[in-house]
Amino acid sequence: MYIIGTVTIYLGLAISIYALIAFIIGIRKQNQSWINSGKNSVLMMFFISSILMTLLFLALGTDQYQFKYVSTYTSSDLALIYKLCALWAGNAGSLLLWTFFLTMYNAMVTFSKKMKANPMVPYISSILLGNTIFFYFLLATTAKPFELNEVIPREGNGLNPMLQDPGMILHPVTLYLGYVGMAVPFAFAIAALMLKNVDSFWIRMTRRWTLLAWLFLTLGNVIGGWWAYLELGWGGYWAWDPVENASFMPWLTVTAFLHSVMIQERKQMLKVWNLSLIILSYSLTLFGTFLVRSGVLTSVHAFGDSNLGTYFLIFMAFAVIFAMYVMMSRYQLLKKDSGQFESFLSKESSFLINNLILVGATFAVFWGTIFPLVSEAVKGTKVTVGIPFFNTVMSPILLGLMFVMAVCPLIAWQKSTVKNLQKNFVVPALLSIIVAVILFVFGIRGAYPLISFGIVSFMLLTHILEIYRGVRARRSVTKEAYPVALVRLMRKNRRRYGGYTVHFGIALMAIGIIGSQNFDVETMKTVAIGETIQLENFKVTYEELGQKREGMNDVVYAVLSVEKDDKKLGKVIPEKIFFGNNNQPPSTRVGLLSSWEEDLYTVLSTWEADKRATFVVRINPLVKWIWTGGIVVIIGTLFAIWGGKYNQITPRYTGAERKVS
Repeated sequence: MYIIGTVTIYLGLAISIYALIAFIIGIRKQNQSWINSGKNSVLMMFFISSILMTLLFLALGTDQYQFKYVSTYTSSDLALIYKLCALWAGNAGSLLLWTFFLTMYNAMVTFSKKMKANPMVPYISSILLGNTIFFYFLLATTAKPFELNEVIPREGNGLNPMLQDPGMILHPVTLYLGYVGMAVPFAFAIAALMLKNVDSFWIRMTRRWTLLAWLFLTLGNVIGGWWAYLELGWGGYWAWDPVENASFMPWLTVTAFLHSVMIQERKQMLKVWNLSLIILSYSLTLFGTFLVRSGVLTSVHAFGDSNLGTYFLIFMAFAVIFAMYVMMSRYQLLKKDSGQFESFLSKESSFLINNLILVGATFAVFWGTIFPLVSEAVKGTKVTVGIPFFNTVMSPILLGLMFVMAVCPLIAWQKSTVKNLQKNFVVPALLSIIVAVILFVFGIRGAYPLISFGIVSFMLLTHILEIYRGVRARRSVTKEAYPVALVRLMRKNRRRYGGYTVHFGIALMAIGIIGSQNFDVETMKTVAIGETIQLENFKVTYEELGQKREGMNDVVYAVLSVEKDDKKLGKVIPEKIFFGNNNQPPSTRVGLLSSWEEDLYTVLSTWEADKRATFVVRINPLVKWIWTGGIVVIIGTLFAIWGGKYNQITPRYTGAERKVS
């Protein structure tokens, strides 16, 4: 297996280099035979990466400890699913996964029916091949997944306890799909520039690709937050960790891109801006990978110190310089026939403001993330930027974004009048004020939560009003029942109403974030069996402390009964898991009672021989709204991606003609 795996990696590197050369020769000589050879090589690379994935899965699943990667990240007592998930637990395996996804995306684009006979294909594939060569080079020289141990150990080290969680199955994979997925619109954009095709063709062709990448980034971030909430036992879901920030920043810039491209499609405006956004988004995915693998910043997600960070930094610099050179060489062409803003009170302006807010948020997160490195370089002392900085900076940015999201659906293209604004916004504004007053009456006194809930309400109400008007207009023509009119209207305009659904999901998540950050309470108390912990209107009674065996692991658990307002809600069982084959500290499994109003979050901290135990008990309001909002966002994105008339129509290519495709 070692020989097969190693030879296959070198073969993949050789074929990827050959494919790039074949495309370059085919483009320069306008020779279709060379292009076809390059395409066949792309398909072969996907086949090779699939073989490599299969070999490593087989080695992990069958405890082949002669391989250093297998002995480092698995053990015989580990469940099969976590043995397989160990493929992305370390550098070599995760880079192999990245390579597999990259070759998969390249094959899908190269042999897409919509790209058949399109002269952009060799350029797109060549750009993706540049990425592939880089990753195969790392697999062949630095991060070797099939490297052998000098002495074969009798047992493996096992998987990090924090990674033995269902989140490990989905979180890294979805993030990698999002990271690698951003290479596709980047390749389309650069290929369009190289062919001097500066209209909206590349944007229309990459809409689904970009939405898919954004969807996977969203899934990765939401699943990661849910995982941290249940696994780490610290009571939160987002700590502004450097690697969390690294996955959040491209999500922000891709969100900006998905909004601003609508202006280019409709008005032929913001061409340079959109290209800059896609280059920035792609660069941030590489920057995130650099943070994970360089060890320059402390993070629970980091793979540790590695010279891979240097390689990624060099590759990122090369990619950005190359992309900027191509874009600036076409600058005059991009500015030609570009539209102009006609009024500040227009949908175009609201989209631009939306973009500025999102890019501003990206810069704020970026600055907070790299500030420790800057401070160390300037003063020699690494100053860590904590959660309060990010919360203070990002909270008003979130509210500004929610306000723009509220205004955008009801504002007209080109130019809106004051009368139009009054007609569209008076009712939602008044209702949102009423919501804030009601919340004040029910006991919410803080200015920030009142303003925040008011703005979120305003956003929800404007979207509801926009949908209602659309349904009413359709019903006036078709005489359909309201539910039928709603369903058919949404199916006919999937992109718009899928976007509105995503906005609803973002609003639900904002409600959860605002509530959990402003109204959470916590207590820590040591009690004996039979004693209670009182926290607001909750009464938690400590009933039992026990120990059980789960495979090689020892689990210490406590049984707590919960009452709220003298009404029994049930029992929670917080646990500490001691991993028999790992020297790391025990893992925490929280006891959780969740409702739409609040979560009761319990953690078993320590215990004594007499069974006295210390518990952390938290009330986290509205957290369930975050996960529900994430589900709504995913549903809205899927609704916008699949089906609809634009998915059956291939945009017309208007760029330079070529004999090869």
